[in-house]
Amino acid sequence: MNLFATLDQAATRLGDRGAVYRGAHQLHTWTQLHDRVLRLAGALRRTYTPGQRIAIASENRAEIIELFYAVWAAECVVVPINFKLHPREMVQILEDAGVATAFASPKIASELRPESPVGVELIGGPDYERLFNGPPAAVPDTDPSTLAWLFYTSGTTGRSKGAMLSHRNLTAMTVAHLADIDSPDENCSLLHAAPMSHGSGLYIAPYVLRGARQVVSESGAFDPDEFLDLCGLHPGSSAFLAPTMIARLVSTGRKAPPTLRTIVYGGGPMYVDGLKKAMTAFGPVFAQIYGQGEAPMTITGLRRADHESDDDAILGSVGYPRSGVEVAVLGSDCAYAEPGQIGEIVCRGDVVMSGYWNNAEATRTTVRDGWLYTGDMGSYDQRGYLTLRDRSKDVVISGGSNIYPREVEEALLEHPGVAEACVVGAPDPEWGEVVVAFIVGSAADGSLDTHLLDRIARFKRPKRYVFIDELPKNSYGKVLKRELRARLG
Repeated sequence: MNLFATLDQAATRLGDRGAVYRGAHQLHTWTQLHDRVLRLAGALRRTYTPGQRIAIASENRAEIIELFYAVWAAECVVVPINFKLHPREMVQILEDAGVATAFASPKIASELRPESPVGVELIGGPDYERLFNGPPAAVPDTDPSTLAWLFYTSGTTGRSKGAMLSHRNLTAMTVAHLADIDSPDENCSLLHAAPMSHGSGLYIAPYVLRGARQVVSESGAFDPDEFLDLCGLHPGSSAFLAPTMIARLVSTGRKAPPTLRTIVYGGGPMYVDGLKKAMTAFGPVFAQIYGQGEAPMTITGLRRADHESDDDAILGSVGYPRSGVEVAVLGSDCAYAEPGQIGEIVCRGDVVMSGYWNNAEATRTTVRDGWLYTGDMGSYDQRGYLTLRDRSKDVVISGGSNIYPREVEEALLEHPGVAEACVVGAPDPEWGEVVVAFIVGSAADGSLDTHLLDRIARFKRPKRYVFIDELPKNSYGKVLKRELRARLG
């Protein structure tokens, strides 16, 4: 199966209904989108051969949807690039992936062209529209194991690696999303608020399959008020948001419009206190996914019904395994961990990548006997809920005891004077490492110590508090702990 089939089915069923919107304005029906995709695929096939990589670097734009599907219909490979990267970082990806060409928005193209090793096609404008003038491509007949999406990691721990995702991988993700997280139909909408190069773009397929309209904001960025306005304009609105984006929605003080259907969150820790505030503001619209680029958006999930619980242990978990995915926690002896025992999270299933592009060593380390070794630490409870502790590299080992930063962060965020918190380890000649907490807020050191003594063991308390104006984050909302450690010297 080629992912183009999801569009093919939607166009057959829903031809004249609206498919793609910029803000409130309808751009294409399903029939029109289907025709544009095949014509663009025809232009690509006349120039590029199946399997070649085609990069897309742009702020959120409606054209990204037709580009994704056209690349797949041409049996080429989508290489989405985070538009917030520096041009030199983009060039590293272009070179590593060996792309044949890149499509870029005007702003990105002007920055990328001087350094790009390949031609950069401008998205939009006369030259782009001329690509639709030729004959359409035939509907593709593709082996599901064929590479579809080369997903480069966000690079928070060094040079990015390209996770190879096939049509089968992304189809498994699509089916699992519809089975577990959200069940839209043609009277629903997907609002692209998060970057389409990442989670929001991956979710195009399940919503297209169900005929839900695709909505891209006029600004192409995330503005909380614009997002809520669009939710009110489009029926059955769903979106994928990072936790930091949800916090910005809450800070508006606005209530959710009745047409807001689902907010799926992931990509970083959602602390219980922040989640409760969001549920108070917007109601029972939340679902959580835990995944990685190597198992896109699909390892475990906390469903909407789970959010109705008053049990903080459930709200602080990442739910239980997704449909078609087996998830285990391995102890230090590589045996299955008992409930409550912390170990590395591993998973397997059709959603797991085949490996990293041109990186056999990293593949051998990460994918073993069909299992993806996530590098995340976690534990199951007796009910089958999985709770993330931290990345294995982020665990602080102080005086021989393991301290999991997330536990300390959760406790700190219960303090009224703490807006954000991030905990890292700092080298120490006596203890090996000590806990350091970076704090955004107005709390004082002494009040934090007193606050924590009522909540966590004494040895887990930070030895030092560093107050900063904001935490450094990448474009997906993940805190850059590497930068925080660098500040400690």
